[in-house]
Amino acid sequence: MSKIRQQRTAEQMQQLLSEIFRRELNDPRLQDVTVTEVTIDRELEHADVYVNALGDESRQAEVMAALAKASGYLRHEVAGRMSLRKAPHLHFHWDPRLRHFQEVEDILNTLDIPPTADDAPESP
Repeated sequence: MSKIRQQRTAEQMQQLLSEIFRRELNDPRLQDVTVTEVTIDRELEHADVYVNALGDESRQAEVMAALAKASGYLRHEVAGRMSLRKAPHLHFHWDPRLRHFQEVEDILNTLDIPPTADDAPESP
């Protein structure tokens, strides 16, 4: 499979899984779960799905347990809706990037940077 087709398939799978999470799953543990990225191997046998619960790191264990339970259903839905010959095995991973982004933003917000001469208002 070409690299471009592999990326397109991963993007399509990310959109599909996001839609399923938002509209079809009734498990309250999966409320507000976001699919941040999907990567697929060349043979379409394995897909790494990265998820986060909108920055709520305390929910990681319950979200991962719920995804482990729902993985068979999700694999079946992905295979049926994407018309793939083989349904890839979905491997869910917690994505810590949202927490890292928040930490960097908090650090930037606490910096006390004095205005430079160019930024200072001119006095008459």
